[in-house]
Amino acid sequence: MRLDTAEYAYPVEFMCDRLGVSKSGYYDWRYRPDSATSQRREELRLLIQKAFEMSDSTYGYRRVHAQLLRWGVSAGSELVRQLMRELGLVPCQPRPKRWSLTQAAPGAVPDLVGRVFTAGAPGEKLVGDITYIPTGEGWLYLATVIDCCTKEVIGYAMDDHYQTPLISRAIRSAARNRKLAKDAIFHSDRGSNYMSAEYGDVLKELGLRRSAGRTGICYDNAMAESFFGALKNERVSRVTYPTREVARRDIIRYIEFWYNLKRLHSAVGYRPPREVHAEFEDLRLAA
Repeated sequence: MRLDTAEYAYPVEFMCDRLGVSKSGYYDWRYRPDSATSQRREELRLLIQKAFEMSDSTYGYRRVHAQLLRWGVSAGSELVRQLMRELGLVPCQPRPKRWSLTQAAPGAVPDLVGRVFTAGAPGEKLVGDITYIPTGEGWLYLATVIDCCTKEVIGYAMDDHYQTPLISRAIRSAARNRKLAKDAIFHSDRGSNYMSAEYGDVLKELGLRRSAGRTGICYDNAMAESFFGALKNERVSRVTYPTREVARRDIIRYIEFWYNLKRLHSAVGYRPPREVHAEFEDLRLAA
């Protein structure tokens, strides 16, 4: 950044003499308009700052780069990374995972997913899991259902326990919110609630096939784990919830107004999940 004359520690003539340059050459440089490259980089800095702040300081350079492209701004990803470094923009970092809620239950439920968390259309393959949120009143438990095609959280439920009725409410909300394919797959871990006969009856009622990964292998349900990682890194770990109700409202805002609606998801071409769902709906209506 160039300084005004009033901010100089020494007279211009003295400094030019010591540096071996002419006063006229200095003033020519001093008042020369910024180059097109400098102006371009300054414009990019402003847009990068906007994208970063819009994400509540959660976007790394890849998502910032994707957001610029969505705004019609062309810039290389490495340039975006360099400018973010110059601006001191560092996205929030995940905290170490502590413990799991999974209580393994025996059973012959097959793994119908095999770590392939994609689908040809919405409503064909779903994944679910439970996590916990600390509050001043104790734990708040969150059960989610995510569509493997769009990566959208299509169903969820929260309560002060993680018993079977919680996950039943989550899958029922998914069935209300989105049209599920006949014999669609619902995949989870082998937690005792997900393996219970009570929950199996709910899945049969909704026409869903039950699938489960191996006990203690988080990668077999990595997509559900990934959402919880994003939720805790981008939101939960950065705030303190005095009550379960405050936490519940904040998590709903995160899911409905950020994660589903605006957050760019790398697995669907850096687009928001709800935008992906809308594209499939347009194709279905046009067919």
